[in-house]
Amino acid sequence: MNRPRTARRRVLPTVLSVLSTAAVVVVLTLAVALALVPRLLDGVALTVLTGSMVPTYEPGDVVVVRGVKDVPAEIEVGDVVSFQPFPEDPTLVTHRVVAVRSTSDGPRWVTRGDANDTDDEPLRPEQIKAEVVYHVPDVGHVMVAVGAHRSTVVMAGAAVLLVYGAWMVLSPDRGRRQARADGAAATDGTASDEDRRAADVDA
Repeated sequence: MNRPRTARRRVLPTVLSVLSTAAVVVVLTLAVALALVPRLLDGVALTVLTGSMVPTYEPGDVVVVRGVKDVPAEIEVGDVVSFQPFPEDPTLVTHRVVAVRSTSDGPRWVTRGDANDTDDEPLRPEQIKAEVVYHVPDVGHVMVAVGAHRSTVVMAGAAVLLVYGAWMVLSPDRGRRQARADGAAATDGTASDEDRRAADVDA
């Protein structure tokens, strides 16, 4: 009678431990991908707001970009870059380079969104600020919600889950409680078997 209940008591902590460990791994991965790596690359994580790069990037995806210092040496046709369409406007647009043209004033980079039918205006080197390195699907919705504090939120969440996961794994009381529970379950099972054998003899 007690065995199903004991089994449930054993399964629940295991499930909680697995879920918490998975949450720690996910949040730590996001923290590294969206906060640490961009800093190391002298870049930033940008949220895709429009569908101009569908199907490569969907609205709500996050692209991680690295800063570009030498555009002629670093950027070629096929690269996806973040640029300022207007030099005085800090707004960035992320499109793919489809051509590099030579002019009397130097090279110009032509970009176009993967979902667009027309090219953008040719860009001067100083307008190209970064190149996309990788993207993370869907998390941009959360980043927009937390606003300018997104890096802090991600790192804080990772720290909290890391501490919780470490406590779940390393807590000595958990091991002792589980051992006592296992011993009690074994004792209950032996008593039940003896009771059943006694009942058989009496019959």
